[in-house]
Amino acid sequence: MALYRIYRLKDGLRAPFRQLPHVSGVSKVKAKDYEESGAVEAATPYAAWFALKGTEQELSVGDVVAEENGEIRIIKFVGFEPAEWVVPEIKVPGELLNAPPPAGAASA
Repeated sequence: MALYRIYRLKDGLRAPFRQLPHVSGVSKVKAKDYEESGAVEAATPYAAWFALKGTEQELSVGDVVAEENGEIRIIKFVGFEPAEWVVPEIKVPGELLNAPPPAGAASA
C-alpha cells in the first residue's frame, strides 16, 4: 500500500476549473492554488478515491494526490491524470547577473 498526500483545490478556483476544456497530456498545477489536506493509505489513486468517497474528506474534481515517489495525479471528470507542479521562474534583473561579487565574498 502507498501513502497518498492530498492537496485540495482552493474553493474559489473550483468553478473556473470545472469550466476548463479537457486537454490530454500532463496538467500543470500551481502549488499556490492548493492546500495540503492530510493523506490516505491505498493501493492506487482510485482506491484512495473510493476509500474517501462518502466521507467529509471526499476527493473532488480538481484535487491532487501525490504519491510517495513524487508523482502527482489530478482528478478530472474522466479520472486521474498525470500532473506536475509548476516551478516559478526566478527573475533576476540583468544588472545583478553581470555585477561583480561583493567585497569579502569567497571565490570558488
